[in-house]
Amino acid sequence: MTRPDSARNVALDVLIAVEERGAYSNLLLNDRLKRSSLSPRDRGLATELVYGTLQRKNTLDWILNKLVRKGIDTLDPWVRHLLRLGIYQLRYLDRVPSRAAVHETVEIAKARGHRGIPGLVNGVLRSYLRRSREWTLPDSPKSVTDLALVTSHPEWLVRRLVEVYGPETAHSVLKANNRPPGLSVRVNPLRGNRERVARLLQEEDPRLRIRLSPLSGQGLILTGGNPASGRLFREGWFTVQDESSMLVAELLAPRPGERVLDGCAAPGGKTGHLAERMENRGTLLACDIHPHKVKLIENQVRRLGLSMVEVRQADLRELPGTGEARFDRVLLDAPCSGWGVIRRKPDIKWSKNLQEVDSLRQLQAELLEAAARLVTPGGTLVYSTCTLEPQENREQITAFLKNHPTFQADSTLFDTLPAPVREKALTGDGWVQILPHHFESDGFFIARMIKEK
Repeated sequence: MTRPDSARNVALDVLIAVEERGAYSNLLLNDRLKRSSLSPRDRGLATELVYGTLQRKNTLDWILNKLVRKGIDTLDPWVRHLLRLGIYQLRYLDRVPSRAAVHETVEIAKARGHRGIPGLVNGVLRSYLRRSREWTLPDSPKSVTDLALVTSHPEWLVRRLVEVYGPETAHSVLKANNRPPGLSVRVNPLRGNRERVARLLQEEDPRLRIRLSPLSGQGLILTGGNPASGRLFREGWFTVQDESSMLVAELLAPRPGERVLDGCAAPGGKTGHLAERMENRGTLLACDIHPHKVKLIENQVRRLGLSMVEVRQADLRELPGTGEARFDRVLLDAPCSGWGVIRRKPDIKWSKNLQEVDSLRQLQAELLEAAARLVTPGGTLVYSTCTLEPQENREQITAFLKNHPTFQADSTLFDTLPAPVREKALTGDGWVQILPHHFESDGFFIARMIKEK
């Protein structure tokens, strides 16, 4: 049955699909919004409903399990998601009147054609409003269970973050995960400098508020607009990229004329950054194992006007045996659990678990082994992830260096970090770990190693 395009219907469709297919919410939402006829305002509401409901799922379920007699797990999935959407609006969205939230949610229940469900939905939402005093959460949660409830994360993740970073820092990370992600862009220096691009962006959209990034000399922080839909983006004047992510290419520090490898390159954001820093001169091989993702890299390269990049569909682990010449600098931006980007992809915290880290560690070690074989003597190897899990980061690098005595941690890395990063981030011998609350950016780990000559 064809349903009317409304923000709440779109959000409900995405939430159901995320659970059924296990796909990422951001990809599903973007695809659904492209096919919708929603106004910009309703697109914003649909986005808020999807991400907000996923972010607050633990807290919403705690409430709903007190309101649904047999518990929400006994309900059909679409009814469960609809009730979460309804409670989310009542609890977290000040701009949506309670009467409208209840009415619209009940109307969706009626439209989806299940007898009795509209009455259930209406009763649950009105009970929530009547029993409002019951939903107060602890101001200073002490236990893992309370912290998981207040910040709406799974207990296993809260327990692990407390174990690794301590309760205070873990609480800061968890709170940051629930704040909306900022928007930052990386200026393409082959088109113009940061000040010029900032001026052009302001002319293109006067609503934008623009300031310089303290973390990257190519970065701008934007609020109040959507620059990715404009002409400047299409013409390659900038790339949308998180500030922490910009540090990766900057710490690899490739130079014009060098031979560089980006071993797990999709979707190509860091590939473009490497080529920009190389002034589009030298050799840059960008590989990815997934054929459909190779197209994403090619699109980035074309949009930025880069001619030096060779894009290849290849498994990095097999590259050393193909006769490929070694590289001056190798970047391994490894597949990881993604705990540093939960604010952008809140479904990660519900779809992943600690057991998956074991298989990721094995894959990361195999990729590191291959990457190391491709570094020329005296060359540089940078390993990065967007996770906070030390088994994938510090412990991975410690084990690698122990088994590869020809590599040394680059102790000069600390001095090359921007001053704010040196002051706030966690650092060690040749590595830096940025947590989400440090700069309201993604959580990132970056290690730099040098191969002996």
